[in-house]
Formats: sequence, C-alpha cells, structure tokens
Amino acid sequence: MKQSEPELDFAETVLCRARFSARRTTIAYAQDDVPRSRYQSYTANFGYTSCHPNFDRSPRGHVIQRHWDARPDALGGRSARRGFDFQAYVPAQVADEDFLLPSHIAAAGAKAELACRELNAVPQPLANLEALARQLLRSESVASSRIEGLVLSHRRLAKAAFAPNARDITAQGVLANIAALERAVALAGEVDELKRDDLLEVHRILFAGTRDERFGGLLREEQNWIGGAASPRNAEFIPPPHELVPELVDDLCAFSSREDIPGVIQAAIAHAQFETIHPFHDGNGRVGRALILIILRRRGLTPRYVPPVSLVLAGNADRYIAGLTSWRDGDEQDWFTVFLDAVHRAATGAGEFAGRVAELQSHWIERAGNPRRNSGPLRLIELLPSQPIVNVKTAAQLLSGSEERARLTIQRLENAGVLRQTAVGRRNRAWECVGLFDLLDRFERELGARRRTPLGTK
Repeated sequence: MKQSEPELDFAETVLCRARFSARRTTIAYAQDDVPRSRYQSYTANFGYTSCHPNFDRSPRGHVIQRHWDARPDALGGRSARRGFDFQAYVPAQVADEDFLLPSHIAAAGAKAELACRELNAVPQPLANLEALARQLLRSESVASSRIEGLVLSHRRLAKAAFAPNARDITAQGVLANIAALERAVALAGEVDELKRDDLLEVHRILFAGTRDERFGGLLREEQNWIGGAASPRNAEFIPPPHELVPELVDDLCAFSSREDIPGVIQAAIAHAQFETIHPFHDGNGRVGRALILIILRRRGLTPRYVPPVSLVLAGNADRYIAGLTSWRDGDEQDWFTVFLDAVHRAATGAGEFAGRVAELQSHWIERAGNPRRNSGPLRLIELLPSQPIVNVKTAAQLLSGSEERARLTIQRLENAGVLRQTAVGRRNRAWECVGLFDLLDRFERELGARRRTPLGTK
C-alpha cells in the first residue's frame, strides 16, 4: 500500500536521524543489497538451536566460566548435590555502541514511531482524556503481570483497587505494578538523564506492600538463572554474575539517556539489554517493560498515552522470549521485528479502543436521557472509564458534592442501565458501569491475538 506524503516525510526524517548524529554516528543505515554488511556478518550462523545457544560467538556478549559449589544439603539426587562448572552470559556494553539497521527495519521503526505520535496527536473523542490514559496503563500492567504468571481480569482488578484485599496476592501484585508504571512514566518527565537509582525506585514501588518487599529497590547479590530448578545446571539462560551488574546497569542507563537514536529502536535495545542483565532477584520482566514506557515518554513519542506494548507481547509470549534470545545470539533483526510490530500494534489498537470507549459513553448518555451539562449524571459518566466501580462515598468524592446527591445520581444511572450493583467484599454496596469490562476483554483478545506476519517482514 502506498504511503501518504506525511508518512514518507516522517520516515525519511527518522532514517536521516538514524544515519547521522551531532554527538556520534549511532545507527548506520545500510541498503539491503550491500553484500556481507556488518549487520549480515553479525547474524550469519548464529541461529538459536537449543536452550543453550552458542553465546560465546555472539557479538552481543560473551560467556564466562563459573563454578557452582557442592551443596550436600540440596534436595534431589546425587547430581543435585555435586558442584559443577557453568557458563554465564555477559552482554556487551551499549552506551557508546554503533548499530547497523537494514532498511526494512529502519522503515518499520519509523512506522511504529508514527503510530505512537498519531495516538498522542489526534484529540481522542473521550469526554475525560485522563480516563483513557489510566485504562491504557492498567491494560499494560495487567498484560505485563500476566507474562510473569500473575493472571486476573480487569473486573477483579477494579474490585481490588476499590476495596483492597490482603489475601488476594495476585491483585495486590498487579496493583503494585500499576503504581510502579505510574512512577516510571512520571520519572520520564522529571529527569534529564536516567540513573540507576531511578530504576531501583521503580523496582521498590513494584514490591512495596508485597511478601517480597525486602527485595524491592535492591540489585541482586547472587547468581540467578532462568529455567532449571534449584541450581543453574539445566537453566535455559544464565545472566551475568552479580558483581558485574552495577556497571552493566549504569551503562544501560547511559544508553537510555541518549537522544541521538530513534526512540522505538532505543526502547527495543534497552529492553533486551535489561532482560539480559536481569539485575534483580525478581520483577525483572515488569521493570524491563516499564523501561520501555520510560524511553517512549522521555523521547516525546507518548506525552499523554502509552501504548500497552505488553498486551501484544503477552499474546505470543513464546515469540517474545525467542526474540530476546535472538538478540543475545546476535540476531538483532529478529528481535527488532518482534518489538517494532508490538509497538505499532499497541499504538494503533489503543486508538481504536479509545473510539469504542467514547461510543460506549455516548450510549450511556443517551440511556440516561441526555443529562444537562455539568449535572451529576453527566459528570459521573465522564469519570466512569477511569473509576468503573463506585459507591455512594466514592461518587460523592468524584462529584465534589454531598452523599445524597451522589445517591440520587447513582439511582438515576442504575435505572437507566448505565450502572448495576456488584458484590465487592462482604459489606460494600457498590455499582459497576455496564459494558466497560466487556470492551477491555475484547481489546485484550484482539490486541493479544497472534499474527503470522510481523510488521516489516514479507
């Protein structure tokens, strides 16, 4: 399909910015027909063939030999108690690295950036724009948490936010992730350069009030691994030793603070590097995906609305993990393809979701009898997408009025079919808005559905 002139102009701008930098040459743009380019030499013969790829030959890093001490008290058979040697992967530092992009990847990056800008540039039809921003951030949090095994519905999340239940560990974990993402997005507008302490703060908020709170805001101080059991013997991936983590995180922060790289490409590299370092005891995936939002907001691509990239990645988690493995194995192109497709789909899908929520609000207004401007019913309808469960007390706070006014407003909207009673805890009498959770479920199904042909491939 032929691109419109504004899209071509934007793509050319990004490609020019990718080729040249006032500070350094950062992204070298190569024609696809250049034989044996540096990029091609990077990716040749480094395919992922098993759970233990040949990382020692990858330009993205190297392996180092480590020893696991014998543990006589370890559970399992004799092999579980014996010591053994293993190889940990140490990523190459990226703060000052030059990268080479094939033209189709550079074009896909431009297309993903354009989708982010369009989502944020076009006035959304919602009566309350904060409602859209909050729901997109919640969708990002739910999806990012789902990748880590924390699964719950939007209705359950809304009820947990309305009436916190300490026994619902999953809900508390996702609510903490929302708080961490909110802080991450705020940080992007507060700091000139990203520092290690900023990431530690996001991590601390992620675990505040959870059973693992003691690990919050602390880099790991021991070897970790992905997969396997009580030791790294059969691990799928072994990150760098803990003593190398502080320097690697500082290098990553320096890279994330650069402004001479297209934003979506920078976010792709930073996320892959973060997941490779795996700097924390737990929460690496969620903080790593928060880093994506930090970079997109910091680079001016998402000043109001963040696309729920994790929603797309969660829809095909195996492909997401395979893309990260490809990055470590030297196949940057495969990872860029996965990531840029996710950003583009998340941004375009978010715009469509905004339109559907606006249509739902219009339907509510009609059912409520087209209440007059500045009236309680209209004002509450405007706020329902960001506060989908209310009671008399919370409605009074939202409307800045008395509880009697709030009760009458809820009664009118309930009679109109805009609100319906729902059970929240044992004693809380509350109402939920009709139709919003169905829209959120549809949004997740559509955006998280697998696609056979990612953006930028044939």
